[in-house]
Amino acid sequence: MNESDPKLRSAHSIAHSNIALAKYWGKRNSELNIPAVSSISITLEALATKSSVTFDPHSRGDSLEIDGERFDTEKISVVLDLVRTQSKITDVARIQSSNNFPTSAGLASSASGIAALTIAAASAAGLDLSRKELSMIARRGSASAARSIFGGFVELHAGSQQDGSDSFAEPILDREDWPLEVVVAITQSGKKATSSTTGMLSTAGTSPFFDSWVNSAPAKVAEMREAILALDFQHVGELTEQSCLAMHSLMFTTVPSLIYWNEGTISVIREVQRLRASGTECYFTIDAGPQVKIICEPANSASIVSAISELPAVVEVRRSRLGPDAQLVNPK
Repeated sequence: MNESDPKLRSAHSIAHSNIALAKYWGKRNSELNIPAVSSISITLEALATKSSVTFDPHSRGDSLEIDGERFDTEKISVVLDLVRTQSKITDVARIQSSNNFPTSAGLASSASGIAALTIAAASAAGLDLSRKELSMIARRGSASAARSIFGGFVELHAGSQQDGSDSFAEPILDREDWPLEVVVAITQSGKKATSSTTGMLSTAGTSPFFDSWVNSAPAKVAEMREAILALDFQHVGELTEQSCLAMHSLMFTTVPSLIYWNEGTISVIREVQRLRASGTECYFTIDAGPQVKIICEPANSASIVSAISELPAVVEVRRSRLGPDAQLVNPK
């Protein structure tokens, strides 16, 4: 297809993965993809998705290609339909994306992917939307994608309105204001067996601790927000590990149990604990997958990378600064 065809409307974007410090797990409304609890995250510069969106009147249906592989379009079509409704266009879309990190492996590729899609699709459709509006559209495809619209430290509000009108992300602190770093320990490059969406539905229906998780979340998120604004690294780190382990406790007690960890996950946790006991302050967090993210101050990141790289079960280590907002880019 000729991309210079005047009937085609295209845009290109980049967005970055994020990891939640105060986790969300579960949905208040599955149809509108409203999270059960609010969450707070940091965006990672080193993990990025580039996406091109072309609205094409000649194609028969939306299509998605990531790193040359065709993917299901269910999530992206939800986002595209919202863009089409607002822009009053009817063309289907072709999306071509590339990740510089493993896809569907517990590194939040859906967050960066849906955020990049939202930015590019809105631009290609001629919409002039606020960051808040973009985050609400991205949330419909992936709740964590709402956070990847922004860089630095970001809060996603679960809200209370039935229509999800108060469930959106907003920045808490710019990355320049507190330039932490993250060491990513990849212990498995393949796709995880159970998607986050499937896992969340199972947890809400079967874990005996799910209601307690939801009820305790507002106070936990408020405590995390205050610790971030105070630049209190120890408190942020301790809260991060508590939130991580609480979320995985939900997963462990789901029926059937969701165990995303592998032997590498455990070895990295132990190494983080050893490093901290020896005077290198760092803290771990793990999402729905086996990969471990280690939050640290920049002065300690090189020594942490060196220590983690020595672990036999770790297949790759990435070092990242905090990332920027999702944005449009020129095609290359």
